[in-house]
Amino acid sequence: MTVSNNPLNTVTAHKQYCEMMDIPSAQRETVQDEYPTRLASAPASLTLPRRDAVVKGRDLTGPLSQEQLDEFERKGFLFIPNLISGEELEALCHEMTLLMSNDAYRDQEFSVTEPESHNIRSLFAVHRLSERLGQLAIDERLAGAARQIIGGDPYVHQSRINYKPGFAGKGFNWHSDFETWHAEDGMPNMHAVSASLILTDNHEFNGPLMLIPGSHLEFVPCLGETPEDNHKSSLKAQEIGVPSSEALTQLVAKHGIEAPKGKAGGLLLFDCNTLHASNANLSPDPRSNVFFVFNRPDNRCVEPFAAPSQRPSFLAHRPDDRWTPDA
Repeated sequence: MTVSNNPLNTVTAHKQYCEMMDIPSAQRETVQDEYPTRLASAPASLTLPRRDAVVKGRDLTGPLSQEQLDEFERKGFLFIPNLISGEELEALCHEMTLLMSNDAYRDQEFSVTEPESHNIRSLFAVHRLSERLGQLAIDERLAGAARQIIGGDPYVHQSRINYKPGFAGKGFNWHSDFETWHAEDGMPNMHAVSASLILTDNHEFNGPLMLIPGSHLEFVPCLGETPEDNHKSSLKAQEIGVPSSEALTQLVAKHGIEAPKGKAGGLLLFDCNTLHASNANLSPDPRSNVFFVFNRPDNRCVEPFAAPSQRPSFLAHRPDDRWTPDA
């Protein structure tokens, strides 16, 4: 395996971000809610304008060109085909198989299983379960790209493996990840980016991720109070934190829908607020990916903005979190 083990570069150009970490915790916990959601009644407007810049680290070192950063800023996502291949890709696929078939992880709170087959569909905190995936999480091709987008050295807010088996893989409703992380984890602002490395070929028939380009520039407030322990059901089927049909219709009419597709080994980077969904896998070909959410340390989670309590740490790591399966 040739995944780089280079430590993240120390960034001084954005030192002011990290200096915020010296603010006493009691003050940090008081953060203005710029993106109200989980409302009791319909808002006056279907969407709110984004208050945060999209690309914040153009002057920082990393693997992305200015043209790629332009595309990300415009669309809210960027697909890089053939990032890895050969023995490196084979080793990652083998690692995924070992993790997803580990009986010790079945029925644990950090895994999601298919209701009929009882096979693991999603496995969380994989950068802590696997040394190989832990190294991938700090690889410059992923973490360096995140640095350029979010404007500072990142930490992993969440990691997981998703597996959508042939014929049986379920779809997932339209949503903004930031809406969930803001409401239920307490992520204050849109300073996070997702990196999805596809480990199987993605084509139009096996339920590829669909995204609404440009939707990252508007926040969609959602209706409905967050139930206690909502994550126990939302990880299987999201019903709370789903945009209204009216908002989705308006955004799709404005921007359309795209579904990046390609061979195994491609990397999809997408903004935390880009609306996305996936259909069921109706083909015989499985679809799988390993997924990292990179957040900026000064954007670490505080108290949830629209939930009774924070989700467990295997879903929402903090910069100093050292979660393990036995924790």
